[in-house]
Amino acid sequence: MLKSKTFVKKTRSGGVMKIVREHYLRDDIWCGSEVCSECKQESTVLQRDACIESNLCPFPHYLVPDTNVVLHQVMSTITAVVGPLTFDLNENGETFIEREPGESANDRNDRAIRVAAKWYSQHLKTPEAEAEGLRVVLITNDQGNKAKAEESGLLYQESKSVLLILHPLLSCAAVQNEISSSKVLFPEHLPLSRIQAGIKSGTFLQGTFRASRDNYLEATVFVQGEGEDSTEIILQGLQNLNRAVHQDVVAVQLLPRDQWVAPSSVVLQDDGVPKDDETNEEEDGRRKRICVEEHMKPTGKVVGIIKRNWRPFCGMLNVSQIKESTRHLFTPADRRIPRIRIETRQASTLAGQRIMVAIDGWPKHSRYPNGHFVRSLGSAGDKETETEVLLLEHDVPHQAFSQAVLSFLPKMPWTITPEDMVKREDLRQLTVCSVDPPGCTDIDDALHCRELDNGNFEVGVHIADVSHFIRPGNALDKEAANRGTTVYLCGRRIDMVPELLSSNLCSLRSNVERMAFSCIWEMNHNAEILKTRFTKSVINSKASLTYAEAQMRIDDTSMNDDITKSLRGLNKLAKILKRRRIENGALTLSSLEVRFHIDSETHDPIDLQTKELMETNSMVEEFMLLANISVAQKIYDEFSECALLRKHPAPPPSNYDILIKAAKSKGLEIHTDSAKALADSLDVAKVDGFSYFNTLLRILATRCMMQAVYFCSGMDSDFHHYGLASSIYTHFTSPIRRYSDIIVHRLLAVAIGADSTYPDLMDKHKQSALCNNLNYRHKMAQYAQRASVAFHTQLFFKNRGILNEEGFILFVRKNAIIVLIPKFGLEGTVFFDGKGKTGVNLRFDEEVPSLTVEQHTFHMFDKVNVTISLDDSNIQHQKIRMALLEPVIPGVSVPAPEVEPQPKKPKLDR
Repeated sequence: MLKSKTFVKKTRSGGVMKIVREHYLRDDIWCGSEVCSECKQESTVLQRDACIESNLCPFPHYLVPDTNVVLHQVMSTITAVVGPLTFDLNENGETFIEREPGESANDRNDRAIRVAAKWYSQHLKTPEAEAEGLRVVLITNDQGNKAKAEESGLLYQESKSVLLILHPLLSCAAVQNEISSSKVLFPEHLPLSRIQAGIKSGTFLQGTFRASRDNYLEATVFVQGEGEDSTEIILQGLQNLNRAVHQDVVAVQLLPRDQWVAPSSVVLQDDGVPKDDETNEEEDGRRKRICVEEHMKPTGKVVGIIKRNWRPFCGMLNVSQIKESTRHLFTPADRRIPRIRIETRQASTLAGQRIMVAIDGWPKHSRYPNGHFVRSLGSAGDKETETEVLLLEHDVPHQAFSQAVLSFLPKMPWTITPEDMVKREDLRQLTVCSVDPPGCTDIDDALHCRELDNGNFEVGVHIADVSHFIRPGNALDKEAANRGTTVYLCGRRIDMVPELLSSNLCSLRSNVERMAFSCIWEMNHNAEILKTRFTKSVINSKASLTYAEAQMRIDDTSMNDDITKSLRGLNKLAKILKRRRIENGALTLSSLEVRFHIDSETHDPIDLQTKELMETNSMVEEFMLLANISVAQKIYDEFSECALLRKHPAPPPSNYDILIKAAKSKGLEIHTDSAKALADSLDVAKVDGFSYFNTLLRILATRCMMQAVYFCSGMDSDFHHYGLASSIYTHFTSPIRRYSDIIVHRLLAVAIGADSTYPDLMDKHKQSALCNNLNYRHKMAQYAQRASVAFHTQLFFKNRGILNEEGFILFVRKNAIIVLIPKFGLEGTVFFDGKGKTGVNLRFDEEVPSLTVEQHTFHMFDKVNVTISLDDSNIQHQKIRMALLEPVIPGVSVPAPEVEPQPKKPKLDR
């Protein structure tokens, strides 16, 4: 069939040209449905049993989206949808329509889709289709389109309702190409003037927004108060999160008490399926309100942003599946950051690359913030690239030291001069030695112990005198202050100070003269301190030992040299000091640390094992703690307003809830009234036949603790260190790797007359600001180290197939158990699918806590057997996947993997 359209067009020369366009209509375009027997089609794309579980459309159905739904929701990849890929409206003779006079293009398209929907309804009125109960449903949000559909007798639904049905089927393309619409998805942010007035009146609260790693629909806002008045507010649902991004400073409004909820126990991640926002909130709300009243916590919503904390984010581009599209979604490496929509024509080049993207803004009508491409970091999965990503993501300064910084290093060759000795004590004759982990080159500390003529012991802790080389206010000092700490990654160290200092001139290596800051005690045989003195010194270490080497000397009765005698004296006194600390209420907690053996050529991990602690580890720790306490008291006595100290706040009672419940499940009682009560409870918490139980309990107790922090004495009144049961504490013993210790050295030097002061050292406000940066850098360094361990753990498991290992349940969740594998110091999650027809029956009891899967109930600390493998299906978020082997639960447990012979380990370089 031939249709023609005639119109006139003005030419450049001013003439008029008549144009005739021919449009051929075909009669061989088939409907594509499996239930149709009329169309002569070779293959079909619309299924016979096209039914998605839904209360809205419980019958088999085909969905016909109108133009706007197609543009904004991109549902063309769903096989139950009649769309542009399955049916060409403009070329079928039975559905072709022409645009009427005065009719807009959009109205004409809507009319064409209604005609197509009606044609489908009539075309599929076959006995087979009627037997199936198959119906055609128009999807639209347009009020006019709905009215006209109703007039035509068409069945229709609003797209926001139907999307709830569709979301399990939406493809990644649908997510990645979701385009902002004019629909308002989020409440308007209040202007700053109203926010300030609301905070002043108490209507709003100000705090830092902290997104959840495990649930993209949940966050908390920490509202800083005076002491016990600090509050944590829960936010749940996209609209209540209201476009805040992790670490933004926000204004929140508390919801009425009857809308308060409990923290989520469900692991829920935004894995690429956009859901209707209102429905998400309703579902999330229903899930949380099942909890009992005493677990409800203050709940609120974000009403405004006070300060954005946006930075360039690392991640990967999800390339749009729409051909030649320039709009793509970027997925950040940090799961707490929402995906970001960017426009770029370099998508094909950037695919598979780690890139950086910055946020430009987040309109109220957009599901995701808008941003722009910053730079490429390299290929995803490459070790250098991944290390760069984790350093950037944790804001670790790792650029090479500038020439301005390096210009303040001493000129080589360097020696100790007579001028240096004027205010120093010569301790080179003492039998000093260092004890450190294997391969340590930045040796901060060394010790000595000798018996005095009066029968007492002289014990010395000698610390590298870094402050001699780093003078206040120069470029080297400012760089060290900014970095705050050395960061130790697997196979790499990011120094706080240049290597000439960290591994050479400041490092207390054996058989070389080095400057030190010494803390020396006279003790009796009960390790009671009789005298304490501090002095700048020069030492010559007689040995650089590892913990194992020092332990061997102590245990070998045939060795009686001066170094060994010194070590035995130190070890004897350290045991007494530790026993006394514990009697006073100090906590002995536990955490599993792992050590990788790295191949010298490929730099891949070839072995993984938990670190073994010896008596010598404890020996060194006891004297470092004693030195820190002694120095803390000295600098506070001299400078009560500007001493840099370190405190460990007592956890709020609610932190211990999980520990108390875990012990109770084994018939034990944990007392948490004080650190001593907790320590005593942990000491007697044992289960017959379960030797690892006490270790698990101490690991869990560690998770209940607060973070220790630096502070200025003149800005706080609570100095107590909860974990150490000490009334005062600081860091003095590691100035090569901690800037806090350099400041403490400077304060101590002024206190004993060994150095002069300077204005910033005595300014408590500047000291407090410095402490804030040190706390931040220390926290980020810890996170970066954990991320490095996680990445190398993935490398370790990459080519090892599926392993079968024994583990213990650390936590139970509503849909999962968190399992600890002691052999590898590894934690992983075993998920249970409780959704849909094939899901298993799950019952979560928050009070015990326990999770019943079918007929088996899991409790914390239960022993399980799991398979361990690397899931690298998502190159950006590779993860260790665990599956349950034992106990055997039909339909849940997986069969045991066949054990393959492991490759022979290559010999390690010694």
